[in-house]
Amino acid sequence: MTLSKKPYKGCRDFFPKDMRERNYLFQAMKETAESFAYEPFDGPMVEEVELYKAKSGEELINEQIYEFTDRGNRHVAIRPEMTPTVARMVAQIAKQASKPIRWYSIPNLMRYEKPQRGRLREHWQFNVDIFGAPENLGEIEVLSVVSQLLESFGANKDMFSIQLNDRKVVDFIFNQIIAVESDKSYKLYKIIDKSKKVDLQALEKMTSEVLTETNQQNAFYEYLGLDTFEKVTNYLKKNNYPHLSEFESFVGKLRSSQASEYVQYDPAIVRGLDYYTGVVFEVFDKHPDNKRAIAGGGAYANLLQIFNEPALPGIGFGMGDVTLKDFLISHNLMPKLDHAQNDVFLSYLTEQGEALALTTARSLRQKGLKVETNLGVMKFKKLFKTAEGKGHKNVALIGEDEVKNNTITLKNMVERKQEIFDVKDIESITNFLKQG
Repeated sequence: MTLSKKPYKGCRDFFPKDMRERNYLFQAMKETAESFAYEPFDGPMVEEVELYKAKSGEELINEQIYEFTDRGNRHVAIRPEMTPTVARMVAQIAKQASKPIRWYSIPNLMRYEKPQRGRLREHWQFNVDIFGAPENLGEIEVLSVVSQLLESFGANKDMFSIQLNDRKVVDFIFNQIIAVESDKSYKLYKIIDKSKKVDLQALEKMTSEVLTETNQQNAFYEYLGLDTFEKVTNYLKKNNYPHLSEFESFVGKLRSSQASEYVQYDPAIVRGLDYYTGVVFEVFDKHPDNKRAIAGGGAYANLLQIFNEPALPGIGFGMGDVTLKDFLISHNLMPKLDHAQNDVFLSYLTEQGEALALTTARSLRQKGLKVETNLGVMKFKKLFKTAEGKGHKNVALIGEDEVKNNTITLKNMVERKQEIFDVKDIESITNFLKQG
């Protein structure tokens, strides 16, 4: 049997160029989260299956989870998402930790899915969560984090939008206005989730199968028409929504926030039914060739209760590396990272220059520079071709004259300037390379 050279289906090999791209994304995620004072955390790759059964969706548990029994007869799973893990970890320290708790992570996750554009079985996901924030301020902050991240790549309001809904509002309308039985609410949520993906005839057919009364159907269609903050606010006023002041306060704070120009009210956003108890949102790519959600999240108040801990309000979002990269490529925001960003290619042209070259390379590395050496005598003609092929801006060479004079010749290949330095003058050599 010949072993395949391909990775497991739905997974990726990361060659150096791929790693440069991945690290570029991760660095932006890290810098954005930490600019809001979020701290990094991580958890185990494997968790007990019961953790996910307690709070994850049926589709994930029944169809997507990688689960197995280990040698100790424990039923475990490779993590398919991070929220149950962060809830478990916060539950350990919630009582003594100062609030709010701001954490972020970039874990790799596994789900048994059908690989397709923007969706693989293994991916990395930027997760941002805040626990214990008061008065919808956590929601405002998280929306600001996601908008700032995309802005850091050069994205603007023409490229993405944040579609937002409130599960409290939906539950109120379902229970008090439509008056749907509790056992049918789940089916209505499913219809809402599909409402923008089907034509009117299909929508009406699905709705009539759940709501038999005409007045219920009309109330449901009226709900689907609440597509602005003004419309939904007026509707809630008219129907004496008990949390109206809280909702209006949130909208007011949102309009003065960093994310205000991106956020739109969307009754079709409901997200998974297992976590969310308040605001839910999804970030959508507006590019015609990539119209899809690239991130999503929401507020949850009850996650810690599965660990017999008091409720602690939280809100977070997740953004996968695959969808983010597709977004950046679609809008020509992904930089070309064909070569490693080293500072200099240092080569010696004679055997006598080897010791001097290696000593100089060591001194430059101690100054924080990234130095590649040729590891063997290199011909002059090959030197610049090799350096150019590797993407080096600077070349340093030590030939017969340099060995004799204890010097090094530096050439900036972009600006086409060349200077000779005493090899002991490491400061001047360093300054030349950093300027280049």
